[in-house]
Amino acid sequence: MSGFNNDGRINQVLGRLDAILDAENSALGTDPQFDVAASNVSKSRCLYELTKLTTQVPPDVIAQSHGNALRALHGKLEKNNIKVKAHLEAVREVTELLREAAIDAEADGTYTMEQFYLPEAV
Repeated sequence: MSGFNNDGRINQVLGRLDAILDAENSALGTDPQFDVAASNVSKSRCLYELTKLTTQVPPDVIAQSHGNALRALHGKLEKNNIKVKAHLEAVREVTELLREAAIDAEADGTYTMEQFYLPEAV
């Protein structure tokens, strides 16, 4: 594979990854219908493809040809990391609230499930 072909392919992958990160960064926290799992699959695919392509090109060539794009992408990935962590924390909190609500709803003053199965609970 020639360096030129890899250079063009790297540009394509960087463009796709840039678009994916822009879409995910703007949708997280604002669009409840956004498919985080599908976006993550696309993002992972691009990162994998980028890794495979860049291992075939000398680092100094990558820095000269794609340095600005990679720096911009790095910033978007950092922002994405923060947004994804916040999203996951929000999901954990909602899950915990639902779990506690289910426990409270079952605690109506009657017997608990454990009382039927644990001899020492009787």
